[in-house]
Amino acid sequence: MSPTHTTLRRALRRTTLVTGLAAAGLLTAAGSAFAHVTVHPDSYPKGATDGTLTFRVPNEENNAGTTKVQVVLPTDHPIPSVLVTPEPGWTAQVKTTKLKNPIKTDDGTINEAVSQITWTKGKIQPGQYQDFSVAFGQLPDDTEKLAFKTLQTYSDGKVVRWIEEPKAGQAEPENPAPVLKLTKAADEAATSASPAPKAAAAAAAAAADDSTTRALGIAGLIAGVLGIGTAAVALYRSRSARP
Repeated sequence: MSPTHTTLRRALRRTTLVTGLAAAGLLTAAGSAFAHVTVHPDSYPKGATDGTLTFRVPNEENNAGTTKVQVVLPTDHPIPSVLVTPEPGWTAQVKTTKLKNPIKTDDGTINEAVSQITWTKGKIQPGQYQDFSVAFGQLPDDTEKLAFKTLQTYSDGKVVRWIEEPKAGQAEPENPAPVLKLTKAADEAATSASPAPKAAAAAAAAAADDSTTRALGIAGLIAGVLGIGTAAVALYRSRSARP
């Protein structure tokens, strides 16, 4: 076998090896990403009303099914009420708790809020996931995020606790809790908007008006000059026509 063929075969082997390692890395990364319990969408405006949250629960075990899912709702920034979407094969139980600091609303004072939702009697098989959806009445407007600590129980008795809250500037924890970001409400964003864009818009409008005025002035001046020229020509012709 010629040296050229030997070199080519070695290059092909290296390429195959690198490709295989890269594919394995991608699969590992994808598997770790799908292993987390997540909430969708991942953000809502503060104080949003009549929305829906979906908790996506994947099965990360090879030989056991998920048989119980418990989602704990924060009571320091409470969600007063929820409605659970029926999931075939699953039974949902909603638990409420008394609030230390009641919520005052236009409709009265709220003394209780949802503290936990538990789904049982169903099963998420290995390699599958299940979406659990709830409709909420209103989200809090006094915080930047809500962490929903979740317990996932398997048929072999194993319990995975998705309770660690991610922190800015730090690596993602091993068992992160689903986190919902709360963004500025529409009216809050409008109030806190910088006045600079408004000033720029006013300046642009003034500049446009000034440009229009100048254009009209120039047009008028040109029309005047043309009018004078026309009159001069007419006068010259009339004089030339006289005997």
